[in-house]
Amino acid sequence: MTALIARDELKAAIEAGTVTVLDTLGGEYYAKQHLPGARELVLADVNAQVPTLLPDHDAEIVTYCSNPACANSGQVADRLTALGYTNVRKYREGIEDWVEAGLPTESA
Repeated sequence: MTALIARDELKAAIEAGTVTVLDTLGGEYYAKQHLPGARELVLADVNAQVPTLLPDHDAEIVTYCSNPACANSGQVADRLTALGYTNVRKYREGIEDWVEAGLPTESA
């Protein structure tokens, strides 16, 4: 099971530039709204994109999707862990929680 990260800790990591944030919703959802600096990565693209997107297997990585009911972030996190990434966590509450807290988002 993937370790979790709380909103406040994620916000601080984004502000400090110490984390790679992955939006696992993709497509129109990513284009419409995503966390600051987040990169789009859906499960179907993990194997093809991670060698260039995530070259450092020890870097801090956080996955998220829409809310706790969304399985995408856990699936991508599990796949990254299986590929040897050592510092992967999941923001379980997702972008809905982020937006409800009044935090900034970006669009493509």
